Amino acid sequence: MKGVAATVVERASVACASSGKAGGFLALDWQDGGATGPLGRLSFKLHQELADTLGKDIGYRRVQTLSAAAAAAKQGVMHANTRGSQPNRRAGAPAWLDGSVSRIKAMGDESNTAQVHPQKLSQALMEAAQGKGAQLRIGEVQNITTSGKKVTGVIVDGEELAADAVVIAMGPWSGQAAKWLPVPDITGQKYASIVLRPQEEISNHMLFLSYKTSSGQALEPEVYPRPDGSVYICGSPEHIALPDDPKTIQVDPKSVEDLKEVARSVSSKLADAPLEVGQSCFLPLSPDGLPVMGKVPGVQGAYIASGHSCWGILNGPATGLVMAELIADGKASSVDIRKLDPQRLA
Repeated sequence: MKGVAATVVERASVACASSGKAGGFLALDWQDGGATGPLGRLSFKLHQELADTLGKDIGYRRVQTLSAAAAAAKQGVMHANTRGSQPNRRAGAPAWLDGSVSRIKAMGDESNTAQVHPQKLSQALMEAAQGKGAQLRIGEVQNITTSGKKVTGVIVDGEELAADAVVIAMGPWSGQAAKWLPVPDITGQKYASIVLRPQEEISNHMLFLSYKTSSGQALEPEVYPRPDGSVYICGSPEHIALPDDPKTIQVDPKSVEDLKEVARSVSSKLADAPLEVGQSCFLPLSPDGLPVMGKVPGVQGAYIASGHSCWGILNGPATGLVMAELIADGKASSVDIRKLDPQRLA
């Protein structure tokens, strides 16, 4: 923790929103060539280190990754591989992928793709930080106090917590800090996800789909079998405004049914799997689609780390590292984050 006393303020609980409801897919090089490429590569390495050193089950493992096209299965049509057809298996697909799936291609393997359980990771990180002296405060941030364009504290539920550095890392709610600081307009896009519990073991093949629902809607769902035996499926967007309180987020039942339809269509093993969770969260989006990381212009001691979109879990560890460097050392040394500086959006 670089010798800095830290307090984390959460509105409801640790990982109560997208940090707990995301899929947790990790890729070494899928951001290469862009401004976040080095951040992603470093973070992929750090995820392995965290899995090795946190001393808790965070659902981490290396995985195989596939892309495919699929459509809603028509009633009465059997899954392809149950009729003796083997095209999916010849393409390197696992046996459980026996539904109305085509154009299967490899996107990654255990050398460059992995997964983690976001909620377990977030909670393990908080516990590790607390073990080193960090404090956790549950409450609503009502203001950030300043004096002479310098941060002096944070008002939480009417009480001021003294601080000489404040990091806005509120995901899609980060834009609300514009009431107190000159931060960019961070917004949110709502997505639904479900968690199924199949009776049979599903292999470590992550699946990225181009999918057409029974109503003709085009979706891009993702299917992530997890080490604990569950299967996470996401990819149904919901168009609704960001609520003030993450505890009030509700999933649209239609989105849940759409994702269950995806499960039935791609695999007989998932067709009747019990539903454990139907949920929604908001991806944090910046105006130009890139993360916003660095010093808030014009206010000493104010920082922001937000807008990571669908790569928030992947880029989280490296983001935390470089922000700690920026605060404690005055500069980010592990990764060049100049292209992500908030000043670009001022």
